[in-house]
Amino acid sequence: MPPRATNPSARETQLLEAAYVYALDHGLTDLSLRPLAEAIGSSTRVLMFLFGNKDGLVRALLDRARVDELTLLANLRRPEHPVGLVAAADAVWAWLAASEHRPLLRLWAEAYARSLVEPEGPWAGFARRTVDDWLAVLADCQPQAERDTEEGAADRTLALAVLRGALLDLLATEDGIRVTAAVHRQLALLRAADRGGA
Repeated sequence: MPPRATNPSARETQLLEAAYVYALDHGLTDLSLRPLAEAIGSSTRVLMFLFGNKDGLVRALLDRARVDELTLLANLRRPEHPVGLVAAADAVWAWLAASEHRPLLRLWAEAYARSLVEPEGPWAGFARRTVDDWLAVLADCQPQAERDTEEGAADRTLALAVLRGALLDLLATEDGIRVTAAVHRQLALLRAADRGGA
């Protein structure tokens, strides 16, 4: 399959956005090109021409989903004036818990799981890139003196594990009150530990 153009045409961008909206509603696991093409006003031939094959389209959709994720993370990044790990995790959780983000997060969970059980193909490396992205942003939210220590790395790993686990629980149960209370409890413990070490 030829690599995608670095400067996609307006039509390719338009179709990718439409396919992304479709994937948010229908998921990626059982994605079939013919119903997708019909739903977005295209044809399988055009999609194959633009994305190479179904795997190429799935890769493009995963990259598109990552753009939304990285946009959130970019808003938290202030390495020169770090907001602190707890404040960053609290802001991330508020975004994750918002009901309007459920379609994107279900898509993320699907891709994350597929990346773990099917390490080849379009899912390859998705889970690892997600972990690396989030840990890098959480690191930038920590003060420099904390960021570069083993304890700082462990704290941001713990914060990420709490956020990811809580997100999966929320997606499974829709019990936002219980899950948010648990997240806030863990962040309070992390805040207390941080103050105790100061």
